Parts: sequence; C-alpha cells; structure tokens
Amino acid sequence: MLFFRSEEHVHRWCKANGVMKRPLVSLDQLWQLAVTWYGSRLTIESRRPAPDEMVKIFSEIGLEGSFWDPKSDQWASSA
Repeated sequence: MLFFRSEEHVHRWCKANGVMKRPLVSLDQLWQLAVTWYGSRLTIESRRPAPDEMVKIFSEIGLEGSFWDPKSDQWASSA
C-alpha cells in the first residue's frame, strides 16, 4: 500500500515507474474498511466475509467496480 498527497501525484508516480494506475482509496474509506472488516475479529464467531458480503461491504463505503469484486480475475493478466 502506498500513500500519496493527491491523485495528480499518483498519476505522476505511476507514469515515472511504469505502473498501471489501480483504483484509489481515500483514508476515510480505508478506515471504514478496517473497522468493518476487522471489527469483530476478536469474537469467537468471527469469520472472513463471503464474496457477496465483501461486495456489499466495499459498495457501502464507495469501493465499486470489478477491481473490488472477489470473483473477478480482471487483474490476473496484469500481475
């Protein structure tokens, strides 16, 4: 995970390093994801969300598209 000051900085860094730009996540979205994803990890009934639950979690915090679909292999050919 890399942190940048702005989207413009992301574009410059990707171009300079020959890296394809992937979806961006704001710090607020990252915090919401961490709280949602790990909020119950210390409970006995804790479990990893199912793929459909993942999509719902991502969507609720504004992370949408095939990149956030755990069933998508969109990035497999670019790895």
